[in-house]
Amino acid sequence: MGVRNYLIEGVSGTGKTSVCNELRRRGYHSINGDREFAYQGDPETGAALDGFAHEHHIWDVGRVRALVANRSHPASFFCGGSRNFDRFIDLFDGVFILEVDPDTLNRRLAARPANEWGGRPSERDFIARLYATKEDLPKIGVVIDATAPIARIVDEILRQCA
Repeated sequence: MGVRNYLIEGVSGTGKTSVCNELRRRGYHSINGDREFAYQGDPETGAALDGFAHEHHIWDVGRVRALVANRSHPASFFCGGSRNFDRFIDLFDGVFILEVDPDTLNRRLAARPANEWGGRPSERDFIARLYATKEDLPKIGVVIDATAPIARIVDEILRQCA
């Protein structure tokens, strides 16, 4: 999709969707991977699975590869979390990892409706574990303080891309 392609990752509640929306508002090509690529599948094989499990929240690798290969935009931002990012992370020119403090994370998750991921206490406990261990985040990338207002967060991401 872009001459330059960027992945924006982070634990649930760090602001990936908000960053995606702000980039779009500013006219940048941005993809909400959790809504446009995600499905429940085996992170190793990509085979579709029934039911929901966080560890099976993966992106369609073929679609990611196809969009990265399309050079019709100066830059594209792929926003969201995927348990199979290791299958396509090498395609990106940069990786940004949104990070917040525990109080901000808990406040954001507490404000979510119960029918949205992270809205139930058991999901919040799981997210807290992922936050503490960083086990499902890329090991490489520029950490972005996502406690700031969304405009400043996006300004910093764009500054880093320049």
